[in-house]
Amino acid sequence: MIDQDLLEVFRRAGAATVHEAYGRRGDVDPRIMAMTPGLSVAGTAFTVVCERGDNLAIHRAIAEARANDVLVVCGHHEKVGYLGDILAEAAQSRGIAGVVIDGSCRDIAELRRMKFPVWARDLAIRGATKTMPGSLAIPLWIGGVPVAAGDLVVADDDGVCIVSQADVDTVLEATRRRLAQEEDVREKLRAGGLTLDLLNLRNFCRA
Repeated sequence: MIDQDLLEVFRRAGAATVHEAYGRRGDVDPRIMAMTPGLSVAGTAFTVVCERGDNLAIHRAIAEARANDVLVVCGHHEKVGYLGDILAEAAQSRGIAGVVIDGSCRDIAELRRMKFPVWARDLAIRGATKTMPGSLAIPLWIGGVPVAAGDLVVADDDGVCIVSQADVDTVLEATRRRLAQEEDVREKLRAGGLTLDLLNLRNFCRA
């Protein structure tokens, strides 16, 4: 597990900053977007592969995941409400940090009222069946990015970034450096500096 204090550093930094600190890697397809705007999470991935149109695997995952896990769900792009208000209530009560679905969700007004973090491709009114167990805690691909159980998930209104568990310590240090550099740039901008100079962009402006 990733230490809670470190997760908070990543959450406050945000998905875009972590993506840059990771060498511009790990960014999930931007069509998987925040369904509950204004919320952010950083947690360890608990991977879930649903059978097409069936969400029994998510029910199983909620029973097995730990607090601060983020469910990362392969839903095969299906236009089915894999997660709605009841499953969100179940996940929230178990301390699950959020859900990222390569598929659709529903009950959006209730999800927003609950302030439960969900990222999905779309909304779909059609409910999922609950008859096929799917698979848990196995490597998968979501939005063009590989994910394994235990990887770092950082998600907010900008999107979702996945960091391999093996790279977390390196990306943490790079994230801290980037945050310090960005604050230095902000101070110089407030003092009258120009981004053209602070970011060494003038040479690129020459014809």
